[in-house]
Amino acid sequence: MNTNNKSSSSLKQENKGLGINHLKQDLKNDLIAGLLVVIPLATTIWLTITIANWVINFLTKIPKQLNPFDGLHPILVNILNLAVGLAVPLLSILLIGLMARNIAGRWLLDFGERVLQAIPLAGQVYKTLKQLLETLLKDSNNKFRRVILVEYPRRGMWAIAFVTGAISSDIQAHMSRPMLSIFIPTTPNPTTGWYAIVPEDEVVNLSMPIEDAFKVVVSGGIVAPNMPLPPLVISKEHNLEVPPLETKRPIPFDET
Repeated sequence: MNTNNKSSSSLKQENKGLGINHLKQDLKNDLIAGLLVVIPLATTIWLTITIANWVINFLTKIPKQLNPFDGLHPILVNILNLAVGLAVPLLSILLIGLMARNIAGRWLLDFGERVLQAIPLAGQVYKTLKQLLETLLKDSNNKFRRVILVEYPRRGMWAIAFVTGAISSDIQAHMSRPMLSIFIPTTPNPTTGWYAIVPEDEVVNLSMPIEDAFKVVVSGGIVAPNMPLPPLVISKEHNLEVPPLETKRPIPFDET
């Protein structure tokens, strides 16, 4: 009877330990997922505030003869300076986006990117933030159809991939089985990867959303979809008995 109670208490402690570990893993996943969203957002806010402060300081140093806000109430002047300071970075972002949509502006932006990436530290930071923002802000549902598992780079090793669509009829005509066009992303930068054409019957279809698959790839598997482990349930109908340890008799020592 005491043995059964000890076994039940040990299983309860094990169940409690699994619950604590699962809670720690969930907190870690939520923390990393939050950082992936907060870091680009905080960078944008910091850049906007920095430009706004620079504009406000510039407006306050304009001579009174050239300041269009001269003669107004000081509180109103501060409000107008703040409005102009916030409008300048926002309009600058809109102007850069407009330039990126035409050929001449795109050439200027490409030239500026090449100059910025030539700087050792700033170039790496800019490239990383740009790729991360492109991954998080672009609509991945329009580029990828569904999430699959594919054996890559060798048999027995599986990788997360995205189905990009069906292959063309010209390629399919040379294949004996239905094929799929897939994209295999890399970690931690899913904007790069490999394009492959694989047989449709050799992939494993997943019900995982595309957003969750991106989180897994970016974090290297640290951030996993929310799939809680079922708790250990000890049924009262089953009596767990631990067999007693076998005691071995000592080997007699022959003095001869």
